Amino acid sequence: MHDTPNQSAKYRLRGDQTWQDHAACQPSDHHEPDPEWFFPEPDETGKIAAAKMLCAQCPVRRACLDAALETNDTFGIRGGLTEEERASLHTKMAARLDRRRVQEALAGRDVHLTHAERLAVIHTAYQQGIPPERLAWILQVTYEHAQKLYRAECRAHRNRDISQKNKNATSNTARTKDQPSSYRTAA
Repeated sequence: MHDTPNQSAKYRLRGDQTWQDHAACQPSDHHEPDPEWFFPEPDETGKIAAAKMLCAQCPVRRACLDAALETNDTFGIRGGLTEEERASLHTKMAARLDRRRVQEALAGRDVHLTHAERLAVIHTAYQQGIPPERLAWILQVTYEHAQKLYRAECRAHRNRDISQKNKNATSNTARTKDQPSSYRTAA
């Protein structure tokens, strides 16, 4: 899949269902898809194939799949995938980290974020010096909660720095011990 110039167009805003108006499965004057195609029994391969063929032509297939994953919809064919095909995606959803979604959120778009993406927003906002008021607005949390998230990020950042310094000190000590005494420099 190639990146398009307008990346923001592929992410739904929270609560936005307007993408459904453009779905290939919506009835129109030109075709009347059978709703039962999208809720087949496991052995109804003809219905599954018909639904998948229609999904393959759908301009909002990604939005449909994202909506199913974000709302934990485990029934029917959504985004061109059956319930069974989406099962592993549902279990991996919380760990999904799409940097573009993080940047979209930081830019002010109200996109759905996974747990991993929310953590990345907090980390990036902290590094960029975004005020807690703005973080609260981005994540739709209270100001007090945003301050708490920043305090936790500050501690995590400090602990990473301390850990890195300890690692470097241990590495330098090991190298010094391995050198012959004639190569050691005075402290």
